[in-house]
Amino acid sequence: MSQSEYTTAQATALTNHDRKPIHLPGSIQPHGVLLALSTQLEIVQVSNNTQAYLGKEPEDLLGQPLSYLLDARQVETVKQCLVKKIGSANTFKVSINTLHCECYFDAIAHRTEEAVILELEPTNSESQVSFLSFHSLAGEAIAKMQSTSNLIEFLHLVAEEVQKIIGFDRVMVYQFDQSGAGSVVAEVKREDLSPYLGLHYPATDIPAQARELYTRCFLRFIPDLTAEPIKLVPRENLTTHQHLDLSYCLLRSFDSCCTEYHQNMGVKALLVISIVQGQKLWGLISCHHQIPKHISYEVRKICEFLGQIVSSELAHKISYSEWDYKVKLKSLQSEFLESISQADNFIDALIKPEIRLLDLVSASGAAVCLDNEITLVGTTPNLNEVRALIEWADTQVSDNLFSTDSLPKLYPKALIFKDTASGLLLLRISKVRRYYILWFRPEVLQTIHWAGNPKESIQAQADGSLTLSPRKSFEQWQQTVRLTSLPWKACELDSAIALNNAIVGIVLSKADELAKINLELERSNQELASFAYAASHDLKEPLRGIYNFSTVLLEDYGRVLDDEGIECLQTVVSLSVRMETLINALLRLSQLGQAQLRLQATDLNQLLTEVIEVFRASRQDFQLVDIRIPRPLPTVLCDRVLVNEVFSNLLGNAFKYNDKVEQWVEIGYLDQGAGGDEGDEGDEGDGGAGGAGSRAKRGNFSFSPLPPAPCPSASPHAQFPIPNLESPIFYVRDNGIGIPLHHLETIFRLFKRLHSQEKYGGGAGAGLAIVRKIVELHNGQIWVESTVGVGSMFYFTLE
Repeated sequence: MSQSEYTTAQATALTNHDRKPIHLPGSIQPHGVLLALSTQLEIVQVSNNTQAYLGKEPEDLLGQPLSYLLDARQVETVKQCLVKKIGSANTFKVSINTLHCECYFDAIAHRTEEAVILELEPTNSESQVSFLSFHSLAGEAIAKMQSTSNLIEFLHLVAEEVQKIIGFDRVMVYQFDQSGAGSVVAEVKREDLSPYLGLHYPATDIPAQARELYTRCFLRFIPDLTAEPIKLVPRENLTTHQHLDLSYCLLRSFDSCCTEYHQNMGVKALLVISIVQGQKLWGLISCHHQIPKHISYEVRKICEFLGQIVSSELAHKISYSEWDYKVKLKSLQSEFLESISQADNFIDALIKPEIRLLDLVSASGAAVCLDNEITLVGTTPNLNEVRALIEWADTQVSDNLFSTDSLPKLYPKALIFKDTASGLLLLRISKVRRYYILWFRPEVLQTIHWAGNPKESIQAQADGSLTLSPRKSFEQWQQTVRLTSLPWKACELDSAIALNNAIVGIVLSKADELAKINLELERSNQELASFAYAASHDLKEPLRGIYNFSTVLLEDYGRVLDDEGIECLQTVVSLSVRMETLINALLRLSQLGQAQLRLQATDLNQLLTEVIEVFRASRQDFQLVDIRIPRPLPTVLCDRVLVNEVFSNLLGNAFKYNDKVEQWVEIGYLDQGAGGDEGDEGDEGDGGAGGAGSRAKRGNFSFSPLPPAPCPSASPHAQFPIPNLESPIFYVRDNGIGIPLHHLETIFRLFKRLHSQEKYGGGAGAGLAIVRKIVELHNGQIWVESTVGVGSMFYFTLE
């Protein structure tokens, strides 16, 4: 049977076994008597051994009030159970007269959902164990256990002291792992017995249903595993017609599988004490004896009390053993979070220095994912493997914190990088954005020593079903475990959660700061726009006066001025015209800053036709330009007047900055998610630089294609945010003079010109700044790709 087949079979067998109601056995062990009482304290069920202990047949007791057996004081003590929580017991001594003698019993009473259960165990005396006697038995053991801070030494002392009290052949401390399997971590035994210390036991040995009972009932005692169980009479409660719930019963009988399992180990008597941490079963103090052995109820109560002391002390011992490590993690957290809160760059703060992010959870590698940007730190899978892992986590991991020490078992693709990432700790920082931190641990081969071959516990029946069957041998059996890393400790998970909480706090703090800054910037921008509008508007009047008076001087007084004076006046006129152009541009830009968009569905084909007609009517030489539109433009929601201005500026520049004999301009758009292939614009496209080859044939010209640039991220020269590819990406392309690489980022600045006023018709250098402002008002972006001497291609979006 392969490991995967064994795991499946184990799960099936465990499920079948867990369906067995071991808390409803319908019988008890023979070393005591059980009476089930109604809420009126009438006897409704009894164990079928009352004649031996009480001198009365079951039929004589059924239907009788409890006062038939006990005196009024004792009945009142039992009655108090009715107001206690389920499972909480009252214990007291009783004496019952039989035909032959007066018999003494330890009485233990508790209530269930439907009944009150009274258990009677024979004892030699009616006197209670005094506090001093109790203290002498337990006090020395407690003092010794509290004397050490070392966890392993503490657990050994526990086993040692329990063995002194009960005198069993073997006492072990057994610890569970997360899967329900466990191992012996401390042992005291008779010298001639084989050691079990360090051996592992599969989860099938103590199934979930049994572990749950150990969590509720802290002590289990079986003095004779060979004894026949005593059935209850009647088998079911006559009122509820259900089996009696014996979860909290000390006398509850045991399953045949339990008997066979322990007899295969040579055990005849068994005492088990629960160790509970944080309401979870941490482990058991398991005591074995080779022959039947009875322990008085008082001694068992001392053992139960010691178990509770052990549970309490264990938390301190574990904490002490992990204290140094926790202090180190806390120190790292404090230093880390302080640097993050003060950093301008979030990713740099996380990954520099690299060792700090890794030490935070003792990982060998990490990946920081902020949407599509992934940064790798330390020893990790490659970028594509991490990206695929995040895709898997998006659909399979719902918690903000997820950890596993065996990633390949959950995510089979992790087999190829098991050497670097068999362990994964994943922290989801945001549920809105894809923000993750992933930590990795490498595969660590482990050799596990089992008490016998665990696969022998699963037996296939004739009908094909799988059942649990106790192993025949408990000789050491080795297994090499692969595809696992060192497990993630609770304090490491806490460290990751603390980092997440701190990041959220820092982000919220930064968001508040940014909100205040944005508010202040918005106010400043409004004031600046108002000032620019007022200044540009008010400057036009004195400028107009300078222009007019200079013109008058030239016309009326030109005769009395020498050539130098006339030249000076002509310069004043020229500069005033230039100044008015600049002021008009500034005024237009300030108007745009305060403009409200008038959005409407706009047919860009009609709009572009209007723009071209205006150019052809106003400029005779524009007739020679070849205007190319590869396919009809879409209808978009935009401000028609402002988008008209965008196309006017871009077409005007394409015509102005072109020194070719045969000039052309192409206007088109890229399909959604067109990637780097403009050929998607029609069936003619054949790839390359935007399908230029096919359009070259239709336009009857040859053209050296530009580098493809479907979105800003493709540009090696300028960094722009990636546009929303759900909106079309429009472009205006020409075969003009082109733009040098070092100017690609600066041409959109206000009043930025790349040439002197005498070249290419002059201008204010504001056209592209106005275009960018209009595009940004539409929540779009604009960028350019260009090759000097070949041409330029402007892209923009309107979202």
